[in-house]
Amino acid sequence: MPKIKTRRSAAKRFSVTGSGKFRRRKQNLRHILTKKSAKRKMNLGQSAIVDATNEKAVRRMMPYA
Repeated sequence: MPKIKTRRSAAKRFSVTGSGKFRRRKQNLRHILTKKSAKRKMNLGQSAIVDATNEKAVRRMMPYA
């Protein structure tokens, strides 16, 4: 069987942690930042873990991750 291609868009958005979970960036940190508090912006800068409901889809897009 041929190799399965990795979705390049997913590979750029997600990275794998040591335990095998997927890390993602949080939304709402691109523009219109003046009305958001410093605390909120700092929290949005931290990475988050992909939810269990979406993990199967991400794993399918990145077969070798």
